Parts: sequence; structure tokens; C-alpha cells
Amino acid sequence: MMGKKRWAGGLAIAVALAVSGCSGGRPPLNLGVTETGLAPCPSSPNCVSSWTDAADRRVEPLRYAGDAARARVRLLEVLGGMERVRIVRSDDDYIHAEFRSAVFGFVDDVEFHFNPPGVIQVRSASRSGYYDFGVNRARVETIRARFDASSDTR
Repeated sequence: MMGKKRWAGGLAIAVALAVSGCSGGRPPLNLGVTETGLAPCPSSPNCVSSWTDAADRRVEPLRYAGDAARARVRLLEVLGGMERVRIVRSDDDYIHAEFRSAVFGFVDDVEFHFNPPGVIQVRSASRSGYYDFGVNRARVETIRARFDASSDTR
């Protein structure tokens, strides 16, 4: 009996270490803006984007009126007010943020491209796994709601 408990405990520790060690992963090589915009979503259903026509992956871009620099500041404030986020890159027309899940530390890459004027294209994709249980879509909609609400104060 003691051997089985030890084996089960060892297996649980090994699984936890494997998951936590692999959960962050390296950033995909296709992040950033290319001549055609943000990267397309992979074939796995753990990505949403405003750059796609696929209904199951499509999200609307964020919209703003006025100056892009002010909209960028507003967006960075919204992101800064969210949990487990790290801004990886912030340029005049592009923002890359990493969101880490609370339990296993899985990383999702969220990108924003200010193009054309008045529009912020968005892409949110999980680095690992296959399904995301709607987390990326929900995150983008939360960001949109907070971004839109912040325009009332400007």
C-alpha cells in the first residue's frame, strides 16, 4: 500500500513539474506586424483575431475616435489594470502583451495593431494546448469593454 501512495505522489509531482515547466513556452516566431497585418490564427481553436473572416475565430477590432497616441495610452492603462499581464513590446502602432493563467501559468499572446486610423486590430492566441475554453475571446471582450468605458473619461 505504501508503495502505491509513493508512486501516485511521485507521479503527481512529475506531472505538475512537467506542466509548469512547459506552460510558458517560447513566444511564437510569427508575432508582430507583417506587410499583411497580424499573423493568422493557427488551426487549433485557441485563437481569436480581427484579421480573420472565420466566424468561429472572428472578433471585432477595437475602435477609437481622435488621436492614436491617446488611444494607445488608454489601451496600455486598460492592460495595466488587468491581472497577470506583462507588456512585452510597446511601439507607436503595435503592442504585445502576455497574459499568464493563474493556476498553471499558461501564456497567451495578445497583440494590438493600430491600423487603419481609428481601428485597433487585435489577435489573442494561446501558446500551448488545443482548446482555450473561450478564454481568449472573453479576454478580448473584457479589454474592449474597459477600453470603451475609458473613452467616457477622456
